[in-house]
Amino acid sequence: QVQLVESGGGLVQPGGSLRLSCTASGSIRTAHAAWYRQAPGKQRDLFARMSRGGSLNYADSVKGRFTISRDHAKNTVYLQMNSLEPEDTAVYYCNCAFPLSGNAYWGQGTQVTVSS
Repeated sequence: QVQLVESGGGLVQPGGSLRLSCTASGSIRTAHAAWYRQAPGKQRDLFARMSRGGSLNYADSVKGRFTISRDHAKNTVYLQMNSLEPEDTAVYYCNCAFPLSGNAYWGQGTQVTVSS
């Protein structure tokens, strides 16, 4: 069992930046890591993923503005968000999926609000 704890959300003005962190209670070296977000009244959508081998995938809506990264020594996945827009307002969730065991874990979610 792996627990994921997210931090770094908050209120930011349009054009601003935030960095989210997702720290795991154990090693995530063998996991695929991803960030999802869920806006009010909408489904939870995947928008950034880093495979355990380091391959990156981004949704078009965040490409060039958001960067996913990971630090295995700290068991942490990061999401750097730049040039934030009001449309980025959502609850952000990290996910770690372990293909060998078939287990996947979610963080508790952190609110990001982009507003002037």
